Amino acid sequence: MDPVLSSDVLAELRRPRPYPAVSLVMPTHRREPENAQDPVRLRNLVAEAEKAVQRDPHVSREGRLEVLDQLRRAVAEVDLVHAEDGLIIYAAQGEHQVWSVARTVPERVVLADTYLTQNLVAAQAAEQPYWALAVAADRVSLWNGEPQRAAEHTRDGFPLTRSLVDTDVERKEQVGDLPSTFQDEATRHFLREAYQRLRAVLTAEPRPLYVIGSSAALALLEELGPLGPDTMFVERGGLADGPAVAVREAVDPLRTARESAATSTVVAELDIAHGRHEFAGGIDEVWQAVKEARVRLLAVEDHYQTVVREEGGHLEPTDAARSGARDDMIDEIVEQALEAGTEVRFVPDGTLTDQGRIAGVLRY
Repeated sequence: MDPVLSSDVLAELRRPRPYPAVSLVMPTHRREPENAQDPVRLRNLVAEAEKAVQRDPHVSREGRLEVLDQLRRAVAEVDLVHAEDGLIIYAAQGEHQVWSVARTVPERVVLADTYLTQNLVAAQAAEQPYWALAVAADRVSLWNGEPQRAAEHTRDGFPLTRSLVDTDVERKEQVGDLPSTFQDEATRHFLREAYQRLRAVLTAEPRPLYVIGSSAALALLEELGPLGPDTMFVERGGLADGPAVAVREAVDPLRTARESAATSTVVAELDIAHGRHEFAGGIDEVWQAVKEARVRLLAVEDHYQTVVREEGGHLEPTDAARSGARDDMIDEIVEQALEAGTEVRFVPDGTLTDQGRIAGVLRY
């Protein structure tokens, strides 16, 4: 997903806008032959959104023309050739955004005075993003990583570069005062600056961190100070310039091991909570607890989606064609849980079969 869904970006997306703010959400496909249907579905959904805007009596002519123009601009930016599992388009007066997400989303068109963000938030939580710092003596790059891809982060002072040309190298060689690359003071100063910039990024957007570099580079960086408990080191040089696929491949073995260990920890916590009667299982029970902000840890299977409707204050399974049917309730639960400060963990399919595929550890 690009750009990064930081707390600042999310706050901006949730900001009230002049009506109508259009949210268009649709599932997409990564491979043939399934992806052949995506352009048709997008055209149909855009036509539905256009009709909804045109027929709404609360929208002025000027507002209608502006929003429809922004919607068409957004559609022109969509890249279905490199689609992931979901597409989210936002369009309002004076702005539009396009998001590609690695999580299946329901097909919806919503007109409101705010954007529909729950599918985007749930997709971001499911992606479990990380940072990767690739270190060399003349370049330090930061990578925004997800299980399926990585992209270089080119903000917040990154990448940091310098020249290794030493104009006084001949004299230093003569007097025997030419230190190795990762021992001289200029390199220490260079990595210290990178360290400080990295700490600022981690403070603003905490994530697991993987530091990639030669043993000498990693040793020097460790001397500069702690980077946090979620930091792991990958001893491999030559990746400060990428490419992105090599950065992701260097990180993958440690990331996979970390996620496996995290899943085991979640399952253990759920078992303990069950014994202490601090457990909620199944979509209705979890939904009730999330609404009351009583869930400390929420666990959801990766691809769990279900259709429900609210009846008598409870969620009941239903057919998608019935009035009041909701096929994005899981995403809504995830978003509400995150807003309440709940730790949300997505786990592999089949992990929570006996708990209804969604479960929580209660605060009380």
